[in-house]
Amino acid sequence: MLDVRTLRTGSWLIFCLFTLLCGSALAQTYPAHPIKLIVPMAAGGPPDRTARLLAQRLGEALKQPVVVENKAGAGSVLGADFVAKSAPDGYTLLISNPPSITLGPLMSSRVPYDPVKDFAHVAMIGIFPMYFMVRTDHPAKSFQEFLSMAKAKPGSLSYGSSGIGSLSYLIMERLQQIDGVKITHVAYKGATPAISDLLGGHIDATFIADLSAMEFVRSGKLRMLATTTEKRVPGVPDVPAMNEFAPGAFGDLWYGVSAPARTPQAVLDRLQAEILSSINSPELQSGLTGIGMTPVPRGSGEFVGYLQNEIRKWGPIIKANNIKVD
Repeated sequence: MLDVRTLRTGSWLIFCLFTLLCGSALAQTYPAHPIKLIVPMAAGGPPDRTARLLAQRLGEALKQPVVVENKAGAGSVLGADFVAKSAPDGYTLLISNPPSITLGPLMSSRVPYDPVKDFAHVAMIGIFPMYFMVRTDHPAKSFQEFLSMAKAKPGSLSYGSSGIGSLSYLIMERLQQIDGVKITHVAYKGATPAISDLLGGHIDATFIADLSAMEFVRSGKLRMLATTTEKRVPGVPDVPAMNEFAPGAFGDLWYGVSAPARTPQAVLDRLQAEILSSINSPELQSGLTGIGMTPVPRGSGEFVGYLQNEIRKWGPIIKANNIKVD
C-alpha cells in the first residue's frame, strides 16, 4: 500500500525540481525584452540621476534596454506600490529609497505593501551625503557656532526640510534630543523651495544632497557646516559630521534596486551580479561620484541586513516622537 506521506514527499520534491528547472531556463533566456526601472520620485533629483546612470550601464551588460520611468507621488509610496504589484518576472524594478522602504512604512499605516515581504531587495547602490548649509553671510561660521547660537536663544534659528518625516527632519530631531538644542523646523514640499527660501534669507539653514551642494559653495552663495553621514565625506574632509558633535545624529540617504517578491531566484541572482559589476566598473563609479554619490555596492544579503538595521534605528525614534504622515 502506498504511503500518503511518501506521496506527499515525492510531490514536493517534484515541485521543487520543476521550480528549479524553470528558474534555470528563465535565467538563460532573461532578459528577452526591455526592463523598466521605476523611480518613485520626480525627474531630475538624486534618485533619477542615479537610475539613469545605472540603466545605461546595466542595459549594456544585459544586452537589453533598461528604461527609466518616473512614478512620483505619496512620498515614493506610489512608485513602490506599482513595483510591488507588478509581475514577479524581473522586468519591473524599483529604485528603492528610505521613504519607500524604511521610513515611510514606519510613519504611515496607509502604505499598501509590506516593505520586507512584498519585495526582493536585490542590491544597494550607494549613499548621497546631505550637507547642512547656511548662507555665506550667516554669522555662524561653523556647526559648533550654529549650535552655540541656538542654545543661547532657543528657537531663534530655523532650518528647512523636505517635510515632517523626511530623513533630514528625523536627523535634526535626533540631534535636538541628544544635544538639548532647540531649532525651529520649517517644512517644505521638497528641497528646491527650501533652498530658495534659504538663499532669500527666510530661514537660517537647510540640507542639500548631491552635487548641487558643491555648486552653491563654489558660487559663493552657501557654506557647508556639517554632513549628515556617520563619518566625514572623503571629498570634503574639512567639513565635520554632525555625529562628531552629537553621537548618533546621522542618517544615510541610500538608494538600491528592489524587485517584486516571488521573482525567480535565478533572475535575482543574474540581476544582482550585473548590478554589482556595473557599480564596480570605473565608468559607473566615476558617474556616480560625479553627481555626489558615494557608491556602496552591496549584494542582497548585506542590503537586507542594512535595511533591517535602518528600521531598528529609526523605529524607536519615530515611535517616541509620535511622528506620523497619515
